[in-house]
Amino acid sequence: MPPKQRMRLQSEKHSKNINTRGNVPKSLKPQEEKYPVGPWLLGLFIFVVCGSAIFQIIQSIRMF
Repeated sequence: MPPKQRMRLQSEKHSKNINTRGNVPKSLKPQEEKYPVGPWLLGLFIFVVCGSAIFQIIQSIRMF
């Protein structure tokens, strides 16, 4: 593809952005929601917290 034709295609592709100055998305690709913590790490954290709570309850019952 000659450079002039390529430039014309790119120009047509992005010409609608000229009318939407300041409101153009940074990327044309759809972005996925990213969680700060992965599901495996969250599951492990819940398992450890709930497990330790259960052991604490059992230990406090044995003390009586």
